[in-house]
Formats: sequence, C-alpha cells, structure tokens
Amino acid sequence: MSDAVSTSGGFRHGMPGFRHFQKMWVDNKGNVAHNKKGCSVANEKEINMRKKFCPGSLIYTTLGWLLFSFAAAAFAQTAPDRADAREIVKKMDELYRSQSGSVVMEMEIVTPHWQRTLKMKAWSVGMDKTFIRILEPKKESGMATLRVGNEMWNFLPKTNKVIKIPPSMMMGSWMGSDFTNDDLVKEYTFLEDYTFDFTDVENPQAGVVYVKCVPKEGLPIVWEHIVSAVREKDSIPLWAKYYDEKGKLMREIEYKDIKTFEKRTIPALMELVPTHKKGNKTVVRYLEAQFDTAVDKGIFSLRNLRSRD
Repeated sequence: MSDAVSTSGGFRHGMPGFRHFQKMWVDNKGNVAHNKKGCSVANEKEINMRKKFCPGSLIYTTLGWLLFSFAAAAFAQTAPDRADAREIVKKMDELYRSQSGSVVMEMEIVTPHWQRTLKMKAWSVGMDKTFIRILEPKKESGMATLRVGNEMWNFLPKTNKVIKIPPSMMMGSWMGSDFTNDDLVKEYTFLEDYTFDFTDVENPQAGVVYVKCVPKEGLPIVWEHIVSAVREKDSIPLWAKYYDEKGKLMREIEYKDIKTFEKRTIPALMELVPTHKKGNKTVVRYLEAQFDTAVDKGIFSLRNLRSRD
C-alpha cells in the first residue's frame, strides 16, 4: 500500500465540507482554524480534550459497529455470578461481529451550528479490514475510507487524492462526526482487553443487568471504566457510559430500535452524545445488514479505494 499519498486540506466556512474530513476541526462558531502544520484545529483546549478522551474501543468493525460495552446486574431475586457476567460480555462482543459482511447505514451528525446526514455502505472482514464508501448526498458521493490493521486511508474524489492518515491525525473527527479516525482503527475486545464484573447503578430497571468494564493495565485505552446496561434475557445493549480517569462522564451511547437482520437481532440505531460538547450528537442507523457473507478481498485495496464505485 505504498502508493498512498498525502495532501493538506481545506474546508468550507461554517458547515464543514468533507474534502478534507480527516483534518477538520470546527470551533464553537462553526469556523475552522489551522495550526502551523496546516491541520485544522479549534483551540488548544479542544485538542487536548480530543487527545485525552478519544474513544479507545468504539466500533468493533465499521464506523461503530461495535463501539459497545457490556453490562449486567440490577439483579432481581438471585444475583448472577462472575461466569454469567463473562457470558454476557461474550455475547455483547459478538453481537455485531461476523467473519465477513456488509451494512448500509445512515449517519446523522448534529451540532449547535449545522446538521447533515450521510448514507454509506461498509464492508468488513474480521476485525482488521474495513472499507466504507459514502453513497449520499451527491456532493460527498464516492468518498471512502480504507482500514487495514492499524493503517488507514481516505479517498477524496473531487481532488482524486488518496490520503494516508498519519498518527498525528488519528484523534481527528471522522467525517465531521463525534467518532474519530482512531475509533475505526482500534481492535480491542471487552472479553480479552478489559476486566469486568457486575455493578450497581441508581434506579436499576427490572430485567436489566449492569456491568463495569475496566481496561487491563498497559493498554493504550483512554477510558478509566465503562458501565453498560443490557437486557438480561437476550444480552441486547441498552446504553453505555464512558468515564475518564477522574471519574467524569465523557460519553453516553444509547441503543434503540431493535430489529432483526437475517436472523440476527440487534439495535438498529446507536446515538452517541459527547457530554463535554453541548448540543452535539452522532446517530448511526442500520438500514440493511448482512452477516457472515462472502466479501471480495479486492474491496480492501487502494485500487478499489480510488474506483468511486
């Protein structure tokens, strides 16, 4: 993949255009500022917050296929044991995952100053290959992201450029959303990379269990812990809350609109709200999904990235 090239970027004033979405930062007035290296930044406070609180375990495969946490325990009569917690975590880990597959989804991005919706199709193989192509709106159609392992490239059809995302830009917003480039690259699983146990929450619901997950030592995960709520009967996630090392809530995710795609029942809507950015949210809606279906290996190539198909 040595033929990937890099270029600097710009954007439209006010609402971000996505010609250079991998370097885009928007301040609280909808404007974009640049640092000395030509990268767009809002301000030092925002940069530091992005670096410090970038999600380290979102989206197990495409865009957020698995940005999930796990849950357990506002018990009813008999308290579950640790083996039960492990089984819940395992089911959550596998909820959206498949050996290979594809989805068609919409991503709605909301800020206090602008709002837009993108329609896209995503393909994945395992946890290390992901390809995402923007379908709508027309002016963004053809833009694409390729991830192979820890490497990532974006294609900008208007300039016919392929841009390899450098480590310094991994904390940048992906497509202007509340997801980051880093979210697409991380390959952590809760079962292998976190310790977990049941926990108590205020106002627990009947039939819902709650689990607290803590990253294992030595892993570059920014969250101090994650608390998740899951339906006890089928391990369907309801919500997840992400906390920083000071115990401050930084991100909330709600899972809604439970549907069945090819015999697999999952929440078809995921709403992410960054608690430190008032008025911001990103909503992902699954429109179609195919799990454990054959995917052409040629999809995950720079040639396909440039194809615009």
